Amino acid sequence: MDLGAKLELLTEGAKYDVACTSSGVDRGGQKGKLGNALAGGICHSFAADGRCISLLKVLLSNNCAYNCAYCVNRRTADVPRTTFTPRELAELTYGFYRRNYIEGLFLSSGVVKNPDYTMEQMIECLWLLRQEYGFCGYIHAKAIPGSSRELIHRLGLLADRLSVNLELPSEDSLNRLAPDKPRENIFRPMAAIATGIEENRHELVRYQHAPRFAPAGSSTQMVIGATPDTDFQIMRLTESLYQKYKHKRIFFSAYIPVANSALTPVGYTPPLLREHRLYQADWLLRFYGFRAEEILDEAHPYLDPLLDPKENWALSHLDYFPVEVNTADRAQLLRVPGMGVTSVERILRARRQARLGFEDLRKLRVVMKRAQYFVTCSGKMLPGIYFDGESIYRNLTLEARRRQGLLFEPEVTQLSLFDGGRPLLTGREDVVKCLTGQL
Repeated sequence: MDLGAKLELLTEGAKYDVACTSSGVDRGGQKGKLGNALAGGICHSFAADGRCISLLKVLLSNNCAYNCAYCVNRRTADVPRTTFTPRELAELTYGFYRRNYIEGLFLSSGVVKNPDYTMEQMIECLWLLRQEYGFCGYIHAKAIPGSSRELIHRLGLLADRLSVNLELPSEDSLNRLAPDKPRENIFRPMAAIATGIEENRHELVRYQHAPRFAPAGSSTQMVIGATPDTDFQIMRLTESLYQKYKHKRIFFSAYIPVANSALTPVGYTPPLLREHRLYQADWLLRFYGFRAEEILDEAHPYLDPLLDPKENWALSHLDYFPVEVNTADRAQLLRVPGMGVTSVERILRARRQARLGFEDLRKLRVVMKRAQYFVTCSGKMLPGIYFDGESIYRNLTLEARRRQGLLFEPEVTQLSLFDGGRPLLTGREDVVKCLTGQL
């Protein structure tokens, strides 16, 4: 097989790994226009200064010895197989970089023979790039589950970021769908990477020119929707991974069938909205001081498809609101829907000069269509706002329910003269169960 055919096959096989990258689309160049997007191969990541960088996203091999049920490259899949030699891939990467097609490499691989053999091939490729070709661009490498600590250390000295895919949220799911990947074979490399990064940090304090080990940190990925694991289980695991292994990011990938599979029921729809909500909840864990148990619990194990997780938390904790914008501390303001980290910092600076009103909040880029229900300015709510859970829920979800065809609730709220005349959040539980497949 020639290099062009290998490249097409192995970039196509790599596109299902989402870790901090986005796959290309089928859009060719057009006369009189600028640029060209391919089906696979070029993806994007972001530098520490926010700059978008283009990466060659490729597998070393799709000839995998494992038989993970969700994977297009599994052993029993009927797909063409090929493998780059380390030098072939190093030369391709170097050539693309010299032509200014890419600024770095995202390298993963199927398990060829066994984990250690595969890692040795990946290490040889990266060594050629770094030492023989003098390549100093960004490299993200996927460590192979089950590989030895010594090989992980060698890989980390050549790559900028390392990751080990967790793949599935629970041990039971791994045993059923990825029997070749015992849980300890995944967590052992994760621990080795975390330990290597920490030891290297202390080493660099003493020796300025010591070699750097995975300076961009580590990450992992979970497949969502292939197993019955709940959002609550996923969020608790996510929180634990951040605390124990100090990952920079945890990525969620909605399960998309890539071949005929018993995992795919009739009428299956990839849970893309669920993936989006999990990313929003992950953001709350990392930047807003939330804990997994605050976002979900055993009684409510799924995120509401119609609300973002912060709105969902706010509606479940109305006793926390309304928050007074002119006196609340940073932690309180970060809990308000429609207020992000940047807008909260603007509020804290602006209110040192004068008391803020609702018009000031708009100027500070607060998303008032969400925040207006949960804040006061100088002790007063925005005129016309009725502080009631049912009313707020209907208003926040109106547009989403229209898109989903779920406008079965009355849109006009009528005050009741009797206790219990309007049950809180009427129909909300049924909507969540319907959209998460529980009904």
